[in-house]
Amino acid sequence: MPALAPASSTASRRAHDLPSTIGKYQVRARLGEGATSEVFLAHDAFNARDVAIKRVRAGLALDTPEGHFQQHFFAAEAALVGRLQHPNVVQIYDAVEDAELPYLVMEYVNGTTLRQYCRADALLPLEQVVEIGFKCAMALGYVFRQGLIHRDVKPANILATNRNDTLAEVKITDFGSVMNLQSERTQVFRVGSLAYMPPEQLDGDALDCRADIYALSGVLYHLIAGRAPFDAANQQALMHQIYHGEPAALERLREGVPPRLGALVARGLSKRREDRHADWESFAQALSALVASGEVPRGPLQGVLDSERFNLLRSLEFFTGFGDVELWEVVHRAHWQRCAFGHALYRHGEEGNSFHIIAQGQVDVYRDGQRVAQLGAGTSVGEMAYLAPSPALRVHSADVVVSEPATTISFTPQTLERLGLSTRRLFDAAFIRVLVRRLHAAHEALAHPRRIL
Repeated sequence: MPALAPASSTASRRAHDLPSTIGKYQVRARLGEGATSEVFLAHDAFNARDVAIKRVRAGLALDTPEGHFQQHFFAAEAALVGRLQHPNVVQIYDAVEDAELPYLVMEYVNGTTLRQYCRADALLPLEQVVEIGFKCAMALGYVFRQGLIHRDVKPANILATNRNDTLAEVKITDFGSVMNLQSERTQVFRVGSLAYMPPEQLDGDALDCRADIYALSGVLYHLIAGRAPFDAANQQALMHQIYHGEPAALERLREGVPPRLGALVARGLSKRREDRHADWESFAQALSALVASGEVPRGPLQGVLDSERFNLLRSLEFFTGFGDVELWEVVHRAHWQRCAFGHALYRHGEEGNSFHIIAQGQVDVYRDGQRVAQLGAGTSVGEMAYLAPSPALRVHSADVVVSEPATTISFTPQTLERLGLSTRRLFDAAFIRVLVRRLHAAHEALAHPRRIL
């Protein structure tokens, strides 16, 4: 059950139906409910944040089949407390194994699920669908590197927040069906949602990341076409289609679908896992290539997509050694700036504490009116003023002027402090590499002045 904002249908429930507290958490609203669990919006006073609490439904007998499976699903998610740290994965903060009503405490996402965008009258622009696919692929790739297969990727298990009529972020949730490849516990097979389940999962066969690639491809198909790849009146008929049927070509179901997008989704839905993309990296790169090549129409977005920024960062020398999670942090925390020819990033004599990493374009460095350096993509400027231990050393000693239209990524001490510890350590290592390189260049200039022009 996803962690969502309260819907109008649940807001009308009588006040006495709502517990005032669950453990140490003050309950504020009911977010949703299913056959075996219910989800509440609550407040964590100690950490000063709202949380979503998923609790086993009151009255559920644990000796029934439903109770048995709910126990298993609770244990699967409880084992992941604090383990998944990714911008596009809902965090699980705590698990309380109460004797009667065990519950999970999760990150609260004030939004909705992707299910509402699967209707033919509410379809998203294609570039948003591709961006969603890219972010989910990166998140599920991270999950797989933790030794996990989600096994229940579907629109209802992907949460989305909306900002200015655009989906701002997506997060994978509900790990009750997860398969932990590193666990010695007995694991339940043939779990998940039939409409997005690959043949090998139906068979109870051994699984790898390609099972989730199939499911995410089914989600993308649904978001593009307004209908699932397969649909039938009963489970037997639906299973027959999954084993033997072929989904209709997306190009026939929606105008403007590029052939390569249709082919990518069709490949993800291949019956044989060997015919799908081999890993999440290649699947994500195939999606981002559709944007980079201009094959997916931009429509109303027009701006730079997160997938483009992510891949740009990954190509820069400064970010060598940064993992996917750390790069996503930079994408979301950094200040991205486009600078025209002649724009001054710094002026001699000005005080500052920010630094810039050149993502695209070029800048020239001038001292006393003389150009002393040209810096291109992947280099940094201003880090000395940023690292300086005293105000006097934060005064710039040179003019830094854009000589080719540039895109820069800038940070201040305040924004850098909001990054995770591992990301800050990677920045420190990058700064050390920059300083060592510049000290070496200065040494060479002194030792061999004619060699350094």
